Parts: sequence; C-alpha cells; structure tokens
Amino acid sequence: MKGHTAVITGGGRGIGKAIGESLAGRGVNIVVVDVNLDIARETASGMERLGVKSLPLKADVSNSSDVSGIIDSAVKEFGKIEILVNNAGITRDGLLLRMKEEDWDAVINVNLKGTFLCSKEAVKVMAKQRYGRIINIASIVAFMGNPGQANYSASKAGIVGLTKTIAKEYAGRGITANAVAPGFITTAMTDALSDTVRQEMLKSIPMNKFGTVEDVAASVAFFASPDAGYVTGQVMHVNGGMYM
Repeated sequence: MKGHTAVITGGGRGIGKAIGESLAGRGVNIVVVDVNLDIARETASGMERLGVKSLPLKADVSNSSDVSGIIDSAVKEFGKIEILVNNAGITRDGLLLRMKEEDWDAVINVNLKGTFLCSKEAVKVMAKQRYGRIINIASIVAFMGNPGQANYSASKAGIVGLTKTIAKEYAGRGITANAVAPGFITTAMTDALSDTVRQEMLKSIPMNKFGTVEDVAASVAFFASPDAGYVTGQVMHVNGGMYM
C-alpha cells in the first residue's frame, strides 16, 4: 500500500483520525477532509510525522461542489486516489414523533448523500485506474435499529445498500466496495454519555468491553489493502458480539 493515496472524510478526529493513522503507518498518503479546517490541518501534520504526505481540506460532503473539489484537489496533489473512506457523519437524535424534519434531512444529507456524492466522484478516477477501494462506515444500528435514532439508523442502513450496489456495478473495473459497522466505540461522543447508560450498554456486549477507534481502523485497513482484493460487497461487524 506504500505510496497509495486515501481520501478520508470526517478525518480530523475520532474514528476518521484513527483510520488515517493506521493507513499512514502503512505508507499511504492521506487526504484529511473535515468541516473544520484547523482540525484537518492539525491531523494532517500528525500524519506527516508518520513519514507520509498529507493534504488537509475543508468540505461539506453533502454539497456536490465541495465534493468535486475534494477529488480534484486530491488528484492534483497526488495524481491518483486508490482509497476512499466515507466516514463523515452526524447525529440529530430524537424520538420519531418529536423528530424535526430538518434534523432528519441533515443526517440523511451528511451520512447517506455524502457517501453517495464522494463515491460517485471517486469512482470516476478509480475506474480509469481500474483499481480502487471504497470503504463506508455504517453502524450496528443499521441492523438493530435504535430508539431515538430513526434518521441515523436509516442513513446507515442506506449506506449498506449503497455499498452493495457500488460493489456490483464496479467489480469489473477493479473497484471493491465494503462497509464497516462499528458497535459501541469509545469516542468523545460516547464519553459524554452518563455512567448509567454506559453500564447498560456494556451488559449487551458479550465481550464485556467497549471497542476502540483502533479496532475500527484495523478493519478499514484490511478492506483498503491488496489482501482484500477478492472481497467486495461485504459488511464487517466490529461490535464485540453485540450483534451477530
């Protein structure tokens, strides 16, 4: 993978940052895409300390012009894109009857539409290369559902269907498309939950522990590697047995 280029959306922190560090450790150049340019720059500097080149970009993945700019900038800087990781995502939680239409639209637009737009643009480059790895970050809630997350669950379930369709459409062009579905992963977002909620969640995990961002990054790294060349349209569940 040394010398390959990866575009990672939502790459400035959390799972996205861990994915970037994992790939950078394998010699992959990283395009760090985030809505916060300062965070993207800080993370990109960290990638370069690992001995690779990194390009920080500010973009809203739900905006088609921004997405085109991401891919154009990446190709201009590195000449190619072998890996796309669609990780950008937001939550706007609320019970169905109380969920505002704008909260539904916001989550679908970033999580699902953003994955569609980025994949569509990256495929144009990858198809010409006849090589590409697309990895989409789904979620355990795509399969289990979750009260208060109708929008988020729907967006992640949509990502799974989109992943399988991309896999079928572009397998003949040397492009694979797979998804990683994390369970309860320790991040700044989950750290904000109360101890009571965290303990209740822990009871539902057979391994009796929460996952780490590095657990997710390891799965992404496999799908991104040449070792996964005959694996496409699949979902890897990283959840400690919470869903089987």
